[in-house]
Amino acid sequence: MFGLTPLGLLHTAISLVALWAGYQSLLQRGAIDPRQRLGQVYLWSTVLTCLTGFGIFQRGGFNEAHMLGVLTLLVLGLALLPLRMRWWPYAQTALWTLTLFFHMVPGLTETFTRVPRGAPLFTGPDDPQLQATVGVVFCAFAVVMLLQMLHRRRRARSRGPAGTRTAL
Repeated sequence: MFGLTPLGLLHTAISLVALWAGYQSLLQRGAIDPRQRLGQVYLWSTVLTCLTGFGIFQRGGFNEAHMLGVLTLLVLGLALLPLRMRWWPYAQTALWTLTLFFHMVPGLTETFTRVPRGAPLFTGPDDPQLQATVGVVFCAFAVVMLLQMLHRRRRARSRGPAGTRTAL
């Protein structure tokens, strides 16, 4: 199907679970939180997506897509660090959202260099229109990250010194 190997089909199915969990988490909670069930599904399906992606070499050897998998795993690891700095929760929120953007890059590339069948929208990863599309998606994610930071800041300001809610 669409020139995918069995590993490619498994990889795609797992990545769709990760995308679903990531977007559901954003819609329901405003952020991907690994302490919540959807966040756990997102975390582990993202790890599996990266690991299965390392075995796919249809575009030659180890390439940019594989490097994106390594980068995604590094960012996930960083986002899981339990640092105790005042700004760290903001950074974690941005890092989780960044990993969701990382899912979109190969997702857009692999989908729209194959679909519609026989006349795909993009010719390959270097297609300028694809690169522009990825740029637009990045800008959308940057706006989402900004909105998340503003929401987190607003919530922090509405809490008292001991973390209790105060009347505004």
